[in-house]
Amino acid sequence: MYDVIVVGGGHAGCEACLAVANIGLKSMLITGNLNMVGSMPCNPSIGGPAKGVVVREIDALGGYMGKNADKCQIQTKMLNSSKGPAVRALRFQEDKLLYVKEMKKHLEQTPNLTLKEAIVDKLIIEDNEVKGVILESGEKIFSKKVVITTGTYLNSRTLRGKVITPEGPDNEPTSYGLSAQLRELGFTIQRLKTGTPARIYTDTIDFSKVSVEPGDNVCKHFSFDPGYDAILNVDVPCHLSYTNEKMHEFILENLTDSAMYGGIAEGIGPRSSIEDKIVRFRDKERHQIFFEPESLDLDTTYIQGFSTSMSVETQEKMIHMLPGLENCKVKKYAYAIEYDSIDPLELYASLETKFVKGLYTAGQINGTSGYEEAAAQGLIAGINASMAIKGKDPLIFKRDEAYIGVMIDDLVTKGTKEPYRLLTSRAEYRLLLRHDNADLRLRDYGYQVGLIDEDRYQRFNKKKDDIKYYTEFLNTKKIKLNLINEYFNDNVVSESVSVIYLLKRPEISYKDIKNILKDDEDIKLISDEVFEQIEISVKYEGYIKKTLEQARKMHVYEDRIIPSDIDYDKIENIALEAREKFKKIRPQTIGQASRISGVNPADITVLIIYVEAYR
Repeated sequence: MYDVIVVGGGHAGCEACLAVANIGLKSMLITGNLNMVGSMPCNPSIGGPAKGVVVREIDALGGYMGKNADKCQIQTKMLNSSKGPAVRALRFQEDKLLYVKEMKKHLEQTPNLTLKEAIVDKLIIEDNEVKGVILESGEKIFSKKVVITTGTYLNSRTLRGKVITPEGPDNEPTSYGLSAQLRELGFTIQRLKTGTPARIYTDTIDFSKVSVEPGDNVCKHFSFDPGYDAILNVDVPCHLSYTNEKMHEFILENLTDSAMYGGIAEGIGPRSSIEDKIVRFRDKERHQIFFEPESLDLDTTYIQGFSTSMSVETQEKMIHMLPGLENCKVKKYAYAIEYDSIDPLELYASLETKFVKGLYTAGQINGTSGYEEAAAQGLIAGINASMAIKGKDPLIFKRDEAYIGVMIDDLVTKGTKEPYRLLTSRAEYRLLLRHDNADLRLRDYGYQVGLIDEDRYQRFNKKKDDIKYYTEFLNTKKIKLNLINEYFNDNVVSESVSVIYLLKRPEISYKDIKNILKDDEDIKLISDEVFEQIEISVKYEGYIKKTLEQARKMHVYEDRIIPSDIDYDKIENIALEAREKFKKIRPQTIGQASRISGVNPADITVLIIYVEAYR
């Protein structure tokens, strides 16, 4: 008997089983190939807009993705560094082979965690409650909870033109039994599609015809914790190329060779394939194509932005039309992949399924796309399965607390008809959900559920104390007039001012303050991490207060719980569409109910009155 069995060893599965084990419960990870745990079948990178913030949130809560990404980075970039803090995000190119190796080693060294290489065929269900799993071999393994994180392996098939191959990513075997059983249990199974570009032998690329895209050449970290410095002191460049009119014309002439446009594909996918871009943006003369290294130990390059479901023969001609790839050799051709997923409207915000008690799902089975989104869901599913065993309330974030909260709320409230990916535009409180303050938002939660140990928590508390102390100190610390104007070689101010006053100016950063007062012993004591927090809170004080006030007003609705046994058929004067949506989604709060598509304010008003009378 295990406490929690996790099915699937991708990014969601790794975070889920680690969370359970680190909380102190008995966990088992079952996956088809233990040498592929945490693999990157698509782009060899971690982070990016919104996604990079999610990785920081995972780390703040006590998850592992950020630490592993730090260890295996081969290029570092802080995106949007010249813009405001709400849109800044780290993105690392990763050594994909090393990432898997380090992840497997960490899993093997984690107490309370058992690893098993096998394929799960069915769930053991008794009285609508999960009791364990049955392997393809017939072996039964029992547990109190099960987390399914099967990614794109459920009833999956790859598509290249009219060639259909029943397989998962990287030629791994697909799984059929679980998908069929979920359908029998009443789950709505939908077909989704994603894809991956070709891999090219690096030594066959003509780099003289493309521009270099270097990294920041500065060691940055996803993890807030010390001791996880990058073990690869390298900065491998990426390169930038562009499509051209000749290629566009060729693609349009051969659209029927695409599995998507030729009627072969059944699933709905993100609108990101190269043929889709050409069709949708016919007036655009060119599209960016990035050449990204995959590993220090591989002579292959990932062609980012060139995803396609064309046949191998058509791909061969297309690829050689790209500048720099005229004489290249292809190691692996692009493909689309279709797979089964469930309707996320059939989940609670805890990621427990509504049809089967004790069964949780996370990652692409929930309709999402991306390693980071999967890892975040896996972490939350693992935490909440553990909390349920301990008899505690689930961990559910509000939309102003975390991008993780935005994602899960979007999924369980609005659903998705195509692979969901996080974007900064999805977060109405993104000024609060920044890269720099993920620990200030979430580390307390990580400590409460048992994933942050006492040493890390005390370091975090010292950081909070330092921010408070030095904010007050810098509000009284004066900088002499001559020091300021000499540093900027201009009459910036007309009198001596406090550091806080000077930091409010948009053109002045905390680094300028450190340079102006480079001999001041008190200033030397302030870490960059603390100084950055002080600068952001000072510069954006008005905007932050306004956003906090908006969030506070919304909390009134988030805190109004809807009884779980409410009968929506008994509520008079609500629209038929709203009634059906309420019955299907069964929102847990008035706030969640107000975000359901097709529900208008009048329906919410009637619901509030009914709930109050019901109480």
